[in-house]
Formats: sequence, structure tokens, C-alpha cells
Amino acid sequence: MTIDFSDYVNCLELEAGHEHREALESSYHEAARVMSPRGLQNYLEGMRALCVLGRGRDLVLTYIGEMPGVAKEVGEDVIPDVVEALMKLASHTSGTVLTLMMANLPLAAQRLGDAEVLRGYLGLIHQLAGKAPRGLRPMLENLGELLAKLTLGGLRRWALWGAQAHARDLDGQMAYFGLKTESSRSVLRKERRGTLFVNNQRKLNFYLRALWARPFFMRPTAGDYETRRGLKPFIEEFQIHVPDAFDPHHGIDGMEIYRAAAAHCAAHMVYTRDPISAEQLSQAQMRCIELFEDARVEYLAYSEFPGLRKLWLSFFAAGPAGDDEPAQVHEVMDIMMRTTRAILDPDYRDGLEMINEAVAEFRARLEQDPYDPRLAWMAGVDFYNRLTQVVRIPSVRVMSEWPVPYRDDNRYFWAFSENLFVEKGTEYMPASRQQVRKYVSAVEMANEVDCELAGDDAQEVWVCATEFFPYEDEGVSYNEMWGKEPVSDPYHYDEWDYHVQLARPEWATVIERRQPKGDPEVMDAILTKHKPVASRIRRLIDALQPQGIVRRRGYEEGEELDLNAAVRAMIDIRRGIMPDPRINIRITRHVRDLAIVVLMDLSQSTNEKIGVEEGDPGYDEAPSILDLTRESAGLLAWAIDSIGDAFAVHGFASDGRHDVQYYRFKDFEQPYDDEAKSRMAGMQGGLSTRMGAALRHAGRHLGQQSATKRLVLLVTDGEPADIDERDPQYLRHDTKKAVEDLARQGIYTYCLTLDPDADRYVARIFGENNYSVVDNVERLPERLPAVFAAITG
Repeated sequence: MTIDFSDYVNCLELEAGHEHREALESSYHEAARVMSPRGLQNYLEGMRALCVLGRGRDLVLTYIGEMPGVAKEVGEDVIPDVVEALMKLASHTSGTVLTLMMANLPLAAQRLGDAEVLRGYLGLIHQLAGKAPRGLRPMLENLGELLAKLTLGGLRRWALWGAQAHARDLDGQMAYFGLKTESSRSVLRKERRGTLFVNNQRKLNFYLRALWARPFFMRPTAGDYETRRGLKPFIEEFQIHVPDAFDPHHGIDGMEIYRAAAAHCAAHMVYTRDPISAEQLSQAQMRCIELFEDARVEYLAYSEFPGLRKLWLSFFAAGPAGDDEPAQVHEVMDIMMRTTRAILDPDYRDGLEMINEAVAEFRARLEQDPYDPRLAWMAGVDFYNRLTQVVRIPSVRVMSEWPVPYRDDNRYFWAFSENLFVEKGTEYMPASRQQVRKYVSAVEMANEVDCELAGDDAQEVWVCATEFFPYEDEGVSYNEMWGKEPVSDPYHYDEWDYHVQLARPEWATVIERRQPKGDPEVMDAILTKHKPVASRIRRLIDALQPQGIVRRRGYEEGEELDLNAAVRAMIDIRRGIMPDPRINIRITRHVRDLAIVVLMDLSQSTNEKIGVEEGDPGYDEAPSILDLTRESAGLLAWAIDSIGDAFAVHGFASDGRHDVQYYRFKDFEQPYDDEAKSRMAGMQGGLSTRMGAALRHAGRHLGQQSATKRLVLLVTDGEPADIDERDPQYLRHDTKKAVEDLARQGIYTYCLTLDPDADRYVARIFGENNYSVVDNVERLPERLPAVFAAITG
């Protein structure tokens, strides 16, 4: 697809040869050099949106000139977020401030260094526009000095302090945010961090490349919003995430902490070859295993580079915890710190014999085979057993908060798997081994391709935009003959562990799949089969249709004067009678701003027949729970489509926490046509019911809708359950937590259950009045639309 820049720049009404037009064309060529076609399209659509916004030509010109630099620093994916932020701010501030913000955005991108952190910066600007609008311009004018000294978290605390202190003092706001008051400088000095990552990123990259002769991707994280402590280092998608600043620690400066953290994370990536299973382990046991896995990769690293031992060992000379911690925390953390020190320092001998024995056994195994996949697991579990005989184990939170700042949170090797290299780590593969997807026309496909079928290991895959048929055209395309339904990238969600009252990070994996299509006429026949129900639904539709502008008479205050009532009031005054003061008309606008996801449980139990047992006469003709679910979803989809609400029809099933399958039969932007009907007609049941992860993923789709009211309507025939979880309470508590998390996002969840015994658990999960139990399954097609009308009317 060819993009014509002139089609977009015409909105500025610049004549040919105008100096601005030449500069704009130069910026466009720079953008085309650093952006992909999709990023370039977003860039130009953002330009058009700002033209329509009507906040002056300077804003559009600044956007065109500065956005390529922003994309070069943090990536092109941030372009829609920048445009959205400018559109939101347009209702709070002037075009001059918007232009100033856009002009400073390349500086912010350079200093913050990460797209996610930049999004946090945009959110802060929007927050300040509401709390301290007079402070925006002076803050933006001093942004260079602020970001040279503060992290995003420090900038947030500095700005919110000023907004709160000068909430009603507009002149004070301008002076504070312009760094002209002593309080502003004082808070700035207080929030200034020791060593900023952005000032040392190149040095750290060279440092790691010099050690292992390979590139490592490092990104800053901004987690110090409430406190100065910030996030732990972590490894995700084969990238090292480190805090955007480190304060000195027991005399060790921030740069040394960065070196230790970067080398430690790199050692995990270089020397971790096999995953460590977390199955059947308690959180405390996992913390002990992490101690020995950290020691294992550090042993391999300082065996190759002896200077790293001295670097890491310096962190274990100071005390492990503060004086305000309980006594048992001192003891446990002290034992763990001393154990780590004993592993690092072969000359150190501890006064507790249990530590010396555990370290001696671990060192012996380490010298035999440091790559043994069960080495850390066995040493950690054995150490935990010995530890329980010496001290009482404190809370898991205490054992997780290591007082050593350079250690990461170890999510990498718990979540590590071989296929992660294929799914997320392609940037680490040589270019010759990366798979390339090329989108071509049917003519190119016919003339250039020798083999129409591409295997999973193909180096280059050509994708035709239309159906591709064989030369001997029999009306059947290659996709219909041999094609495979596409599978989405994995989505990882936390899962709540009620035993320890903590969320297991990225514990469940949701993968979007497609089920085979069916005959769309099956969905049309549902209306005929349930004609009496459809007639009642039609009346519900008429009652729920938005009425637009409604004028109501008889109000003391309103938008218009009711002339007839006013005349009657004047007559009463002339007659000496007390007039009726209700002489106004109130105008209300009745609209439905609703987005809904109908989420269906498609587990194996939905295939059960209703009212008959296997082997009974008429068993094959009897309807199943899945049939009634399909019919009720079809009736509800017809009803919502008639009303005009935005809706999606999705389903889910699960095969363990690593494979929660999510099916999208109809999406919000998709019409309810034969394509959607054929997908719904082909829905199948199977596997288990991991409800919490499916609800979180449904909330992810709903969160992208701008409707005022957002609803997940869950249809299920049983309680949450899965093959890899034996505790029935575990998934119930996780589902309850998912419902609570969605509620905090403004997403309402309602459950329609077919389980007659659901009263004992469904209220605790979804809350009172947020569920209905269908005792007679055969009435589901009638009940589902009625429930929808009741909760949305």
C-alpha cells in the first residue's frame, strides 16, 4: 500500500513551495526511515487527528517534526498513546501548552528511555492538568533540569506535592513548578536519586558485551511512585529490566549496584538452560530454591570472570535487615544471607553448623555438574527442611524482600521454557534464522511461489490478502484444504494464591484460538424454533431502545419554560392564589452507552445431554447443554444487535494453567452477520474451566471499549476447575479476585449458572445480586435475554 503524504498535509492548507511544507516533507522522510508502514500510518493518522482538533497549526507542525525522534528513542508503538494524550489534554489546557509538551517529548523519551515509562509520564501530565493546570507550562519549561535529576517516580512525587500544597493558590502553582520557590527546590533535592540508569545505560551495555561478547537489551522500570525503593530487577521477554535509579547501599554507590544487577541478570540468561518446576512447592520452598539457583549462576559467572565474585560478595558484608523488623525476620534473613556469603566466599566458615553442611554439600554437587537441572531444586528443598528445624518460618512476604538490591525477582527461570525462544526471543536469534512474514497479492503468489504450503520452520512465509485457489479451480481454496487456524501470541496473567494471599506472577497463559465454522442457517433457525420467546424478546427490545431527547414537564428548575404552566401561574397570581412553581421543562437525553462480552463456559461438561442417560432411547436426539448455550447466545446476540449496543460473544476452556483456550466468535467491531453466525454455529465443548484467567482476558478486551457501562455476562454450568489444581477452593478464590480486579477497572461481572448446587459458592465469588441460578436448564434460551434486560435496562 502506497501512502501519499500530500493527502494528509493538505489539512494544513500550505501552498506548494512554502517553507513549512519543505520542512514537513523532510520530517516525513525521516519518519519513513525509522518507522514501519504501520507506524507510518499511525503517524499520519495522528497528524490528521490533530488537524481536526483545531488547536492551531503550531501543534501539528511540532508533532510532525518531533514525533520521529520520539519513535526513534522508545519505539513507534507509543505514537497512538501520544496522540490520545494530546486529544485528552485539549479539553484541559491551551494549544500553546500542548505544543510545548510535544516539543519536549523527545527530551522526555530520551531521559526516560522506555515506552512504558513514557506512557506513565503522559499519564502524569494528564493528572496534573486536572490538579494544577497553571503549573503545566512552567514545569514543561524546566523539564530538562527536572528529568536530569529525577526519575519518573520522583517527578510524580515532586509534582503531586506541589499540586496539593498549592491547590488553590494559582500564583503559587506557577512559582513552585517554575522552580522559583525554596519549597520547590527543597522537595527536588529530597526526591533526587543517587544514580540514574539513563546516564549509564551505554556503559552497562558495553560492560556486559565485554564480558559475554553478546548483546543484552536493558530497559528501565519506574516503580518508585509511592516510595523510593522501586521495583526489583527482573527479566522478561529476554530483556533485562532494572530500576531507573539506585541509591547508595551501605557505602556501595549506584553504579556498582547497576553493574552487579546487570551481571547477575545476564548470568541467568547465559547459564540457565532448563526450567525449574514449581509444582507442589510452597512459596517458602521456592524462596530457598531461588537462593541456590542464584548462587549456581553466579558460581558459573565468577568461574569465568573471577572479578565478579568480589563485586557480589561486597553486598553481603552489611546486616540483612533493619532494626524495626521482628526478631524472627532477623534470624531467617540472617541465615539466608550468611548461606549466600558462605557459597560466594570459600574462606568463610559460619558459626551455625547447619549452614556449613548445606554449603559443603551444594559445593560438591556444583563442582560435579553445575548444569544439573535439579541441582538448585534439591539443594533448596533440603535447605528448607533444615531451616524449619532451626527457626520458625516467617511470612512469605518477609522471605521475598531480600535486603540486597542487585538480586532480581527470579521470574525468569520459573517461567523459562524452550519454546520461549520461538515465541518471544526472536530478537536474539541470528537474522538468517528468523522467520519473515511477507504480505503479497494473488498475482505475486501465483507467479513467484513454488510451494503453496509453508511449514512452521519456513524461513519466509508469504501471506495472500485474499483466498488463494489452485489452478484447477474446484471452488476450494488452499486454506480450506490444508490451512490451519491461526493461534494468537500468549497472554500471561497473574493468579491469586489464597494460601499465601499473594498473586503468582504470570501464572496462567491464555491463547486465543478459533473453532471450526458451522452453518450460519443454524443460528437463523433458532429464531424459528423459539418463536414465542422471540416475540417476548421483541417487546423487551422495544422497551430498551434508547428514546433520545425526552422533555418532561412539571419541574421547578429546568432547561426551558413551560408556557402553558407559566400562563396558569400568572393567572393564579392575578387572582391572589398561590401559583404552582413547577413551570419548567427538564430535557433529558436517554442513551445506552453499553459494551458487553457474553462469555460462555465451553468445558467438556457442556456436551452432556439433558434429561437422558447414555443408552436411553432418543439419547442422540436429546439436546445438550452446549446446544442450549448456543441457542441462548444466538437469541441474546439477535436482541443486542437489534438494540444497537456494542457486544462480543466469546468462549473459553482450559487444559491446565499453561493453555487456557479463548475463542472469539464475534468481536465488538464485527457485525452480527453470516461470518459471526457461522463461528457461533460451530462452537464445541471440551477440556476444563479455569474461569479467573478467562475473565481477566475478557476484561482486557472490554477495557479497550470507551463505553460508560461495561459488562461481562458469564454463562457457566459449574464451578471453576482444572486438571492441574486439586484444591477446589484455589480457583474459586482466584475467580473472586478476578471479579474484584475487574470491578476496580469499572467492569461489572454477572454470572448465569446452570449448576443447581451453585448457591454454596457463587455468591462468594460474584457477590450478592450479581448472579442467577437456572434450575431448569431447558429454560436457558428464555432466561438469558431476560437477565440481560434486567441488568442493563
